[in-house]
Amino acid sequence: QLRRRLESELEEIRGAGTWKSERVIASRQGPHLHLAGGGAGIINFCANNYLGLSSHPEVIRAAVEALEKFGAGLSSVRFICGTQSIHKDLEEKIACFHQREDAILYASCFDANAGIFEALLTPEDAVLSDELNHASIIDGIRLCKANKYRYKHMDMQDLEAKLKEAQKHRLRLVATDGAFSMDGDIAPLREICQLAQKYDALVFIDECHATGFLGPNGRGTDELLGVMDKVTIINSTLGKALGGAAGGYTTGPKPLIDLLRQRSRPYLFSNSLPPAVVGCASKALDLLMESNAIAQSMAAKTQRFRSKMTAAGFTISGKDHPICPVMLGDARLASVMAEDMLNRGIYVIGFSYPVVPKGKARIRVQISAVHSDEDIDRCVEAFTQVGRKHGALP
Repeated sequence: QLRRRLESELEEIRGAGTWKSERVIASRQGPHLHLAGGGAGIINFCANNYLGLSSHPEVIRAAVEALEKFGAGLSSVRFICGTQSIHKDLEEKIACFHQREDAILYASCFDANAGIFEALLTPEDAVLSDELNHASIIDGIRLCKANKYRYKHMDMQDLEAKLKEAQKHRLRLVATDGAFSMDGDIAPLREICQLAQKYDALVFIDECHATGFLGPNGRGTDELLGVMDKVTIINSTLGKALGGAAGGYTTGPKPLIDLLRQRSRPYLFSNSLPPAVVGCASKALDLLMESNAIAQSMAAKTQRFRSKMTAAGFTISGKDHPICPVMLGDARLASVMAEDMLNRGIYVIGFSYPVVPKGKARIRVQISAVHSDEDIDRCVEAFTQVGRKHGALP
């Protein structure tokens, strides 16, 4: 009976055109890939490898050195026997990079988001969340016992109304993505922080799609928008721009980080990060803090893709972010076009429900600092040909 029910549900997913296939890569992550089964010379436009550090020789070397010196893993959670000097060094480096008091490492930012709200908020408190926040924020909020408010996406009038309503609670926390991963838009942090100050609230941002490349020094949306001193808590990842391996973290006031070490369940009950992963991330941060040239190179490449695609007749969501969603609406169209793009040597992925709302299907293109102008132009040319073939362009 269970098998029949599951097979029926799977068939519904296939029938709706929202089946998600996993392509197998037979090479390192990078702007050009080899796929298992013979796909060679594929240009990759769907990775979160924003700075191109996933296969940077110094990052790889740092991982190997950490592996040789500190071993494969700790076989334990950190408070028992799972903290090494490199973990503490990386936490200090993260706090320094974000200009915060302290930081705590997690196995992923999903875990960081799952661990913070329950530890920080009680039934006396309130959390106010953007309706399009990442699934991990939504799940983390579900775990806590605070009073929950959801405001319309980046709608400051609605947020203010919810803040007024939440004044009866002891502590108010506004939670938002800094950069929204599905739409490529950036939270209006200046306005959020002004409202938070007006209504005596704290601000939390998830910076997974901002850390390393937004802002003059790549510190994220709070640096980009000039509110670093007004954002209380930052959660982010080591698995995207900062080396691309794995890991996440929370950075903020030291008493908060101390509390998370005592009460955050994903931290207390998960093995510490493998030394090789710590080595990768630490070297990535070193490279980033030595020079912002890599991060700054992305702006022109992002603008090149967005302007050329718009001129071709496509609608690109978001603004000035290397996440460039090509809006199509129909889930099946997004899936078929993505498959046809791969046949032309361009690796992109169609996104549909439940990853994005129904009727908002798109192909999400992500620009990396290591894409060449020729890579970008080839991608635009392929989109134009495929769009005309499938009726997405006139």
